[in-house]
Amino acid sequence: MCIIFFKFDPRPVSKNAYRLILAANRDEFYHRPSKLADFWGDNNDILSGLDMEEGKAGGTWLGISTRGKLGALTNYLQPRQEPYARGRGELVTHFLTSDMDSLSYLKKVSTEGHLYNGFNLIAADLSTAKEDVVCYYGNRGEHEPIVLTPGTYGLSNALLETPWKKLCFGKQLFMEVVEQSEALPKDTLITHLLDVLNNEEATNTIILVDADGHVTFTERSLLNKDTSHWETNTYEFTLQS
Repeated sequence: MCIIFFKFDPRPVSKNAYRLILAANRDEFYHRPSKLADFWGDNNDILSGLDMEEGKAGGTWLGISTRGKLGALTNYLQPRQEPYARGRGELVTHFLTSDMDSLSYLKKVSTEGHLYNGFNLIAADLSTAKEDVVCYYGNRGEHEPIVLTPGTYGLSNALLETPWKKLCFGKQLFMEVVEQSEALPKDTLITHLLDVLNNEEATNTIILVDADGHVTFTERSLLNKDTSHWETNTYEFTLQS
């Protein structure tokens, strides 16, 4: 199961609070070749892992750019997959490389949603100069994308906030960690968030954005399908204002 938990607050009251805390699992690594997260793009301004499967290379499930664009994708669980549908990973890649704002992009995607198997897509504009905007669209739900109000959300392989048992349990754990976030050293916070995701999923990602627009991106990946061997990499940068 792919799972994303996130809390965002565009105007945190405290200097120690985070504008965004995101924790995500990706479980498809087992049967689909992919590249670990690294910077890419015209000016190395985009950070994400990349699909390497033939016909879907270049797509991604989660990424962020130095310009403050963030995209995250989960597949929607459906009985039968259409084999000739377009690769869903391109939805995140196209957003990260486009100049469209998040809501406009999702409105465009909503007119093309029928071309893809089921998906959920989070698109966000994280702006130090303006105010963060986070939007959601699922092509098995409402026809129009929505702008999310600040708060805490959970997304798995069903529509946003669908109360599946695993999602509800994980979200509660996530919220307990988030409530301590201002008092915890950043490394400890990341460790606790990884513990929330602590299972045998193949890739865990934590993204933190603080009040000053400083981004910390940590990826923990399973090596060679061996649950005793993991590799953790962290990248840090400040959003362009």
